[in-house]
Amino acid sequence: MILIKPKFWDDSKISLFSILLYPLTFIIDLRTFFQRYFKKKVGFKKIKTICVGNIYIGGTGKTPLTEFLANELKKKYKTVIIKKKYQSHFDEKILLEKNNEVIFEKNRLNSLNIALKNKFKIAVFDDGLQDYSIDYNLKIACFNSNNLAGNQLRIPSGPLREKINNIENYDAVFINGEKNNKIKKFSNYLKTIKSNIKIFRGIYTANNVKHLKKQNFLIFSGIGNPDSFKNTLKKYGIKFKMNIIFPDHYVYSSSDIQKIKRKAKMNNLKILTTEKDFCRIKKEYRKDIQFLKINLEILEISKFRKFIKSFI
Repeated sequence: MILIKPKFWDDSKISLFSILLYPLTFIIDLRTFFQRYFKKKVGFKKIKTICVGNIYIGGTGKTPLTEFLANELKKKYKTVIIKKKYQSHFDEKILLEKNNEVIFEKNRLNSLNIALKNKFKIAVFDDGLQDYSIDYNLKIACFNSNNLAGNQLRIPSGPLREKINNIENYDAVFINGEKNNKIKKFSNYLKTIKSNIKIFRGIYTANNVKHLKKQNFLIFSGIGNPDSFKNTLKKYGIKFKMNIIFPDHYVYSSSDIQKIKRKAKMNNLKILTTEKDFCRIKKEYRKDIQFLKINLEILEISKFRKFIKSFI
């Protein structure tokens, strides 16, 4: 989905825009209700399924967590990643394929049948919590520590794909990003919805920062949570003077890149973006553009591994 999220989605108070949009939210809520409770779910005995998804739309770190799980599980089991095919998501497919096998079809059930035919033992889904046609063995909902659940309203009044109370249908929550004073309060709130929900945390680390610290940058990104990119740079002391934000999953044209390069040259700046954005730039336009290589570091990793193992 190509999307620039409106600021009122993350306001602590309900805005006038949210109220005006609520009739549309109500209609979407009804559709979600009927899909969840009346659509037939299919379960599979010969393959274990793990879905890493989100309730807050975009920028929650589900793709890095999907990759981590696949890398861990393939050490012992034949594992595949399943990602629904969207033209704007080829960047994530390219990143996932660097170290794992990926099935990229328009229908997740079809992808799962392909996985069965190829005798995979575990399928890790990148997104799909709101696909109620599959009865997943393990369901993990991801959040970003900066935004958490925003104003807690559903699209288009807020950033949520479904009601926050639906967390009761999931097995675990994974909160990505730097620690702040909102996380504990949010975690306690989730426990009031489901007392035995497992909550894990991860932080983003960069492994190519040494040479970047010596430069001044123009940065640009088209990701679900551009603040996470900016905050990671600040964390490592990487200097930037200009920040250009594009919609999530934005596909860059030659004119976009030319404009970025002109601005950087005029201001005597180098150019830096995310690895995901770099993958969306055609190879012939990548010259003089650097990217930040990000890894997900899971806190209390032994507990997380033990939890995942209990479902396999």
